[in-house]
Amino acid sequence: MKNKMGRFFGFVFGAVVFLLVFKIVFLKNISPSDELAPGVVVIASVLNGLIFGFIGSLIQNYFARKGS
Repeated sequence: MKNKMGRFFGFVFGAVVFLLVFKIVFLKNISPSDELAPGVVVIASVLNGLIFGFIGSLIQNYFARKGS
């Protein structure tokens, strides 16, 4: 499990930060009568989480090699 912690925390960080920024920046500026496709927001959040998970994995591998 130790070797997957970078991916896990990267994924969670990426998804949560995307949803937070989406809520603060985008939802604040649209009117309530406009319809949003919630599936697109979820898919974008998951993709962002995957990207950050990959980056977290790279960072974890870098520090694991440097420490050995």
